[in-house]
Amino acid sequence: MKPVLRDVLRRRLHRHERGGDAEQADGSDVVSTLAATLPTNRGAIETVTMPRQRHPAPIGFYHLEHTAISECACAGLACFAARADRPDRWQTAATQTPVLYCLGKCYDAPSDGAHDVRPHVGEHASQTVLLGNVLRGGVRDLPTYRRGGAALEKARRMAPQALLDMVEASRLRGRGGAAFPAGTKWQAVASACAETKYVVVNADEGDPGAFSDRFLLEDDPFRLIEATAIAAHAVGARRGYIYIRKEYPDAVRVMSHALEQARVAGWLGPTLELELVVGQGAYICGEETSLLNALEGRRPEVRPRPPQISERGLFGAPTLVHNVETLCAIPWIVTHGAAAYAALGFSNSRGTKLLSLNSLFCRPGLYEVEFGISLADVVEQLGQGLRRGRLNGLMVGGPLAGIVPPTLLDTRLGYEEMQAIDCAVGHGGVIAFADDTSIPHIVAQVLRFGARESCGKCTPCHLGTPILAAMADAAANRLPVDADRFRRLIDALAATSLCGHGRGLAEFVQSVRRHYPSELQAWCD
Repeated sequence: MKPVLRDVLRRRLHRHERGGDAEQADGSDVVSTLAATLPTNRGAIETVTMPRQRHPAPIGFYHLEHTAISECACAGLACFAARADRPDRWQTAATQTPVLYCLGKCYDAPSDGAHDVRPHVGEHASQTVLLGNVLRGGVRDLPTYRRGGAALEKARRMAPQALLDMVEASRLRGRGGAAFPAGTKWQAVASACAETKYVVVNADEGDPGAFSDRFLLEDDPFRLIEATAIAAHAVGARRGYIYIRKEYPDAVRVMSHALEQARVAGWLGPTLELELVVGQGAYICGEETSLLNALEGRRPEVRPRPPQISERGLFGAPTLVHNVETLCAIPWIVTHGAAAYAALGFSNSRGTKLLSLNSLFCRPGLYEVEFGISLADVVEQLGQGLRRGRLNGLMVGGPLAGIVPPTLLDTRLGYEEMQAIDCAVGHGGVIAFADDTSIPHIVAQVLRFGARESCGKCTPCHLGTPILAAMADAAANRLPVDADRFRRLIDALAATSLCGHGRGLAEFVQSVRRHYPSELQAWCD
């Protein structure tokens, strides 16, 4: 970052500390662009214009600041589960510096940045809400996309409150993991009194095992742009940001081109300015307050709450943050109505969900399902079973979501239903572990990941997770550990961590201890 931009940032942050208004600190004083040459998975080289990443303050915190993704191998959990299939590539991933935890290629693991294949894409729902254009191979041309629907035009003819009521009635919940009701979040931002409001797209899909957002970004970019514009109209935001992780270079390229097409066509009109920002490698930026800090040029660490970001978010202004999958349901809801969406799914989990199945399945890939499908059907019908070995456990929803034992595969996919067995829907990454990977080694790998990706804001997570990772690694290799200390550290992590990263790691261990007591007896009891 150029020194002049760093100085501007310091002045801007000082203005905030003195209580300067949010409209002044809108980030426009540090926006600049650069030409970037990006390799594509199809072997081509393209030059696109995109924003310079605004990360001047925490130089050195981000893992991938000076790293070419094409030169990296993936050390994520899906690649860990498949490490026996390509041991040389896994060895590269496990020993490279910096460590990279997910490239979004879990269907072809162990993966690296230089190779890719297109996965199987399928649907298992009475209505296809999200994957229509992905199933057709992608729509990256604005006129073609607009011929398929006009949700944005319809939404702009509606009063903002009518849109808010529609989202509330649809019973849409956030798909990033927290499952918070979208309508409640929209209403809170819309009700906030402020001249400046923001809408932020969290496209930092960092959960190892998940690649659903990646394909929505690459194959259906205008759906996300349209959804963002609809949300901005509903809550009164005039500026927005799409934050995409650096590990998705093709998504950055496609979205850059799509935004340019939208601007040239005047599709966003004068009411919304939408900017693309590229991350530099930090899992914690998937947490919304860390993401906002990253956009402001601060160290990406979790903010204490209250205040909620619906009151004081990006640059101190009311902010709506959603992940890609959540927003991409909005055009369908506007077009078909809230009742049609709420009729999908079951229980308190309505609509459809994207699931990413890893390479240990006979048919890995990306699937759209209705809530209510059993995990057994996910394994046997969608994935068509494992291509080798016996299922040892199923991780659904990311590294902090627990492991479902084979005896509980009759559990139906739903937020409360998964919570009842100490697991989670999360972001929908489904990683099957075969019997060549022991439960203790999975726990050790998750804790290593957690220690590496801690933002360092709170002591239990910053200092506790490295100790827990070292103890778990020792125990997995049949070395003695202090079980009482391990248990006390887990309890402290669960009780006192500032955000879901530390608490999630503790809950993960507690869930595994419940479902696999004999596997962890020596170091948890």
